Amino acid sequence: MSENLKNTVLRFAIVFAVITLLFVVVFVRIIVLQTAQRDKWEGVVNREDNYKPIKAIRGSIYDCEGRLLASSVPQYRIFMDTRVEALHMDKGDLFWDHVDSIANGLSRIVGDQTKEEYRKRMVDAYRRGKIVRLTNERISYTQLKEIKRLPLVCRGLYKSGFYAEDLNLRVKPFNSLGSRAIGNIYAASGEAKSGLEMRFDSYLRGEDGMSVRQKIAGGWQNVPIREAVNGCDVYTTFDANLMDICETALRERLELRDAEWGCVVLMDVQTGEIKAMSNLDRAKDGSGYYEMANHAVVRMEPGSTFKTISLMAALDDGKVKMKDTIRVEHDGWWYHGAKHMDAHPSDTVYTIRQAMAVSSNIALAKIVTDGYNGSAKKFVKKLRNMGLCDSVDFTIPGANQALINVPNDTVTISKMAYGYSVELSPLQILMFYNGIANDGKMISPLFVKEIRKDGKTIEEFESTVIKGSMCDDSTLEGVRECLHDVVWDNELGTASVNPWGTRKAQSNLVTIAGKTGTAQVLERGYHNTRHRMSFVGYFPEEHPQYSCICVIHAPKWPYDSGLDCGGVVRQVAEKTMAYAGEYVYKKKEKVLIVNK
Repeated sequence: MSENLKNTVLRFAIVFAVITLLFVVVFVRIIVLQTAQRDKWEGVVNREDNYKPIKAIRGSIYDCEGRLLASSVPQYRIFMDTRVEALHMDKGDLFWDHVDSIANGLSRIVGDQTKEEYRKRMVDAYRRGKIVRLTNERISYTQLKEIKRLPLVCRGLYKSGFYAEDLNLRVKPFNSLGSRAIGNIYAASGEAKSGLEMRFDSYLRGEDGMSVRQKIAGGWQNVPIREAVNGCDVYTTFDANLMDICETALRERLELRDAEWGCVVLMDVQTGEIKAMSNLDRAKDGSGYYEMANHAVVRMEPGSTFKTISLMAALDDGKVKMKDTIRVEHDGWWYHGAKHMDAHPSDTVYTIRQAMAVSSNIALAKIVTDGYNGSAKKFVKKLRNMGLCDSVDFTIPGANQALINVPNDTVTISKMAYGYSVELSPLQILMFYNGIANDGKMISPLFVKEIRKDGKTIEEFESTVIKGSMCDDSTLEGVRECLHDVVWDNELGTASVNPWGTRKAQSNLVTIAGKTGTAQVLERGYHNTRHRMSFVGYFPEEHPQYSCICVIHAPKWPYDSGLDCGGVVRQVAEKTMAYAGEYVYKKKEKVLIVNK
C-alpha cells in the first residue's frame, strides 16, 4: 500500500471516529434530558404562567336609536416579570438603579400603595425570580400611558419585565337607567348574572384567545396561539329618552308616597317592542331609590286590573251582556262563607260600565260566580283559551309565567274574579291590555331587535302572536268602553278626578284609557295590611300607540291607585307623545253616564 493511500485511510478513520463520538455525546444528552431532567423541563414548558388568555372584548348593548346602554371599557393590571435576563446582568444593576424611581412613580400615578410598599413588592419578587402583580387597583389607559414613560419601564418588556394585562370593565353610560332589564355582570369574573346581559351572553361574550410565553431572540414575549374573537352587539327596543321619562315619573311618585318599590313598563302597541322598563327600590338606609330587582317580570296578585280579564271572559262566553245591571250591597255580599266588600260601598244597581268604572268587587264576583255557576274549572278554561296562560318567552331571565290554577274549593272563584288567588307579572298584565289596544291581537313583548357582528346584522327578532283574536269584536268594544269610563267618568271613574277636582289619569294633552288596581300584599300565605297599587292602560285612546303599566308597592297612607299610578302613566303619556311630536289635543268636555 502506498504512503498516500495509508494517510487517506488514516484521516478517514479519524473523521469517522470524531463523528461517532459526537453522535454518542448527543445521544447521551438526549437520554439525560428525557430521564434525569425530564420533570424539570416539562415543568418549565407546562408552567401555567407561561400561558396567558387573550381576553375577547364583550359586545355592546344599544337602544333603538343606537345610543350606548352598556359597553366594555379597557382597564389594566400591571405586572413585572423579574425573570427577564436583562434585570440580572452586571449583578442586577439595571434593576437596582431604577427600582426606587419606579416605585415612586407607581405610587404617584396609581396611588393605591406607598412607594415603600411598591419597592418591597418588586424587591421580594426579584430575589425569588417571580412574576408579581404590582397594582391592587385596575388602572385606566391614561394611567397606563404615564406608567410606560417611567425610567426602565419605557425600555419595554425585554429590558424591564413590565407588562399590562388587558381587562374589560362593563360600564353603562346612562348609569342605572333600566339597569335591571339591561342586566349586570360580575366584576370579578366577567360572567353575566341578570337581564339581557345574561340572556344574550353567548352572543356578547365572544371567545377568548390564548398566548404562550416564549423566549425569542434573547427576550421573552407572549406569542398568540389562538386569536380572540370579540363579541357581537345587541340592539334593543329600548329608547333611552323614554326610559328616562318613565324613571323620573316613577321616582317622583315613590318619594312622595315613601313606597317600598315600584315599576313602570312602556310598550309599543303594534310591534310589542318594550320601549322602557324601570324598577326602583327604596334603599334600606333611606338614601334614595335604586334599581335593585326586576319587579316587572315577577308574578304577584294583580288585584283589580284583573277585573277587565274576568269581564272579557264572561262577556265573550255570553255569561253577561253590556246592557245587564248588577245590584251591590253596602254591607257586603257573602258567598259560601266569604264576605266581599267594595272600596266605595253603596246600596245601588250598576250597569256593567258603572261597575267597572267604580271597580266594584261585588259586581265582578257576582258576574263570574253566577255566569259560571260557581265552576272555577269552566272559568279558568276560558282564561286559558284567551291565551292568558300560554307559555311566553319573556326574554328576561327569571321572568315568571302566569299562575292561574283551578282551586279545590267553591269560594276561591269569587276572589279570582277581582284579582286574588291568581298571579301574573306586571309585564303579563301589560301584554293583555296591549292586546285590547291592538284590536284584540295579543303579542309577546319584544326586547331585542337584532344582533350585529362587525356592523352587519346576523340575526333579527320579531314579536310572536300569542292570540290572533282574544275575543269577539263586540266583547272588545264593551271592554274598551269600560276602560274609557275608568278615566273619563268624573262621577264614578277611579282614575278620573278626586273630590277636590284633581285629575288622576286624565290629561288635556293625550287621551288615556285603562284600569286601576289595589291589592292587599300576600306574604307568608296571608294578606296583610300593606297594599300594592297599579294602573294599566293605553294612549292615545282613539288610535293607541303605546300601552303602559305602573305598579307601586307598599305606599304610605293616604294613597290612591288612580291618582298615584294613574298619575305616573299620565305623566309618561304626555311626555312620550311630546317626545314623539304627536300630542293629541282632545279635551273631554262632558262624559255621558249610561243608565245613571
